[in-house]
Amino acid sequence: MPAFARIAVLALALIAGAAGAQPVRGDNIESELVAATDAAVPGQPLQVALRLKHDPHWHTYWQVPGDSGLPTQIKWQLPAGWQAGPIEWPVPQRFPVGPLMNFGYEGEVLLLTTLTPPAGLAPGGSVEFAARADWLICKDVCIPGGADLKLALPVRETAAPSRRAAQFAATRSRIPQPVALEAASATIEDMRIRFAFRPGGAGGARAVEFFPLEEARIEPAAQQILRREGELAALYLTAARPVAPEFKTLKGVLVVDGGPARADRGGWAGIVSVPLAAGTVAVVAAPAPVEGGAPVTLWFALVGAFVGGLILNLMPCVFPVLSLKLLGLVQHQRVEEEAHIAHPSLRAHGLVYGSGVIASFVVLAAGLIALRAAGAQLGWGFQLQTPWVVAALTGLFFLIGLNLLGAFEFTWGTGLANTRVGQRLAGDRLSGSFGTGILAVIVAAPCTAPFMGAALGYAITQPAAIALAVFAMLGVGMAAPYVVLTVFPQLLARLPRPGAWMERFRQIMAFPMFATCVWLLWVLAQQVDIDAVGLLLLALVLLGLAAWAFGLAQRGAQRYRWVALGAAVVAVYATVSATGADNGVAARAQAAVAKDAAQWQPWSRASMEQAIAAGKPVFVDFTAAWCVTCQANKRLVLTAGGVENAFRARGVVLMRADWTNRDPEITQELARFNRNGVPLYVLYDGKGGTQVLPELLTERTVLEALARL
Repeated sequence: MPAFARIAVLALALIAGAAGAQPVRGDNIESELVAATDAAVPGQPLQVALRLKHDPHWHTYWQVPGDSGLPTQIKWQLPAGWQAGPIEWPVPQRFPVGPLMNFGYEGEVLLLTTLTPPAGLAPGGSVEFAARADWLICKDVCIPGGADLKLALPVRETAAPSRRAAQFAATRSRIPQPVALEAASATIEDMRIRFAFRPGGAGGARAVEFFPLEEARIEPAAQQILRREGELAALYLTAARPVAPEFKTLKGVLVVDGGPARADRGGWAGIVSVPLAAGTVAVVAAPAPVEGGAPVTLWFALVGAFVGGLILNLMPCVFPVLSLKLLGLVQHQRVEEEAHIAHPSLRAHGLVYGSGVIASFVVLAAGLIALRAAGAQLGWGFQLQTPWVVAALTGLFFLIGLNLLGAFEFTWGTGLANTRVGQRLAGDRLSGSFGTGILAVIVAAPCTAPFMGAALGYAITQPAAIALAVFAMLGVGMAAPYVVLTVFPQLLARLPRPGAWMERFRQIMAFPMFATCVWLLWVLAQQVDIDAVGLLLLALVLLGLAAWAFGLAQRGAQRYRWVALGAAVVAVYATVSATGADNGVAARAQAAVAKDAAQWQPWSRASMEQAIAAGKPVFVDFTAAWCVTCQANKRLVLTAGGVENAFRARGVVLMRADWTNRDPEITQELARFNRNGVPLYVLYDGKGGTQVLPELLTERTVLEALARL
């Protein structure tokens, strides 16, 4: 065949492959045939897969569907001489439906099949595979579905990995293989089954799941109880009623410590087949506690949220607001002593502040849950992904700073008192405490303190009532220190006595407000271009003019009221212009990437999978400019000389997933790790293993993770 003809054939094959492999959209699902390589090679098996991408909260079924459902089926129509192997099923998920339990997949999954070419296959042409795929997709209702799919590939002497090679590799790591367990035994008595084995390893088998490979053998919805019995791990199962006479072997997939998805923590999955013998099986009513590695529960989430809320008070963005409240406490103490007012007034302010904090967390959480239910890809801290919110907060903190310096008198949200407004301890003053609670939450919510990540990740996957309870507990933890000081006023005796120092302290507190403005402006600079930042700086100058004029008007110079109003209107106009739709976000993001390109590259799932497919370790920093913890970890740990040298020595590909602006792909990736906020640090070893590092990094933590590669 002439060279031109060969090129034409290959081009047509590639065009046919591209046309034939287009995804097919069905009811709540997308399907297509994909290959692990970009060509078929004579004499080499070809791995292909049915790719299913489910709509949120919809799922299809595993080879054994559980209490209900049907497994996905593939009927191949292959060229002459080609042979198709069985479907290779990854480890499934559990889907409880009322009293029932089903097994299957949601999100995106590959169902692998190996195709064997005929002996006479020669390079130079192309092959086309066709398949009929049928499934049952369910949510609240179940819909039978299917598609006729095609995949065309050129036939070449060699093949390169396809663009989905990393996804194939990840899927292969989740496909269980037969495993021989040490000291394995299975005993049945009546409906009770005891499956025991020696787990091996340090603290192995902290959590175990069993998926039966034969229908009508194991009750899918029955509780599976794990106990440590000496050196053995014993899993207690319930046989399906009636027990089939031919049930002589316990066959299934054993998922230990989270399975392959938690390989970094010793997780694995394997196919077991153990003879089932009649014997005595104890009645086990409840699982015994297992040390370490326990899954997140509601109580754990509540405790984690409470502790995380306490730690939020130490965040640099929150501390200035709480400093104002402490100043307010001192002034309340002075006014109450002078007016001989009892302490319940002080308690009322503490409780109202706490109510503002808790209510704000609940409202933010409810908004987040509602938006996610509507399909928006949002996570915790989403309010600071909106430039106009950042700009508005900058202006608010700037005005608070000017107020503290005495430019004008206005105390909303600060809970401050002074000699001219000290007569009233209720009404507006209580609303001021409530407003301060709201303000504290707005600036604190983007932070993910230690213990918060797992709690929030758990909450966002639960029904709304449970999720709101966890977020409310976060508010309780944040409000607790201040409320305790007001409910137990004897603790205030440790505070300094009132005096002239209080006015100086009030003025000093203006400078943390201005520092917060600097931080917010830096956040905004990651979202908009330099012209927009300049406009906002001009808006701050105008706000300062408006505050000065308003202060003069308060002191009797009424003609300055119009100066204050005009300056405020122009400031608002400049702010709106700075944070509009055309604000140079893309250009700013590109500049930030170029600035940091020496070591870090922007994250995308495709680039990450490409690096992993090449066998390279990858470290991903999920971060945002408005996340104080992220920035502290970046400057104190990730840029430390020892850590950077270790990254280079091990050839780690460094990627940064910047969530400063909304990014649905990053939001989806966070959800894969049951997170809905940053920071998150993930180290992939390039061989299917994954390590998730804590929110607060240390050099030792990172170096130890690298040493485990």
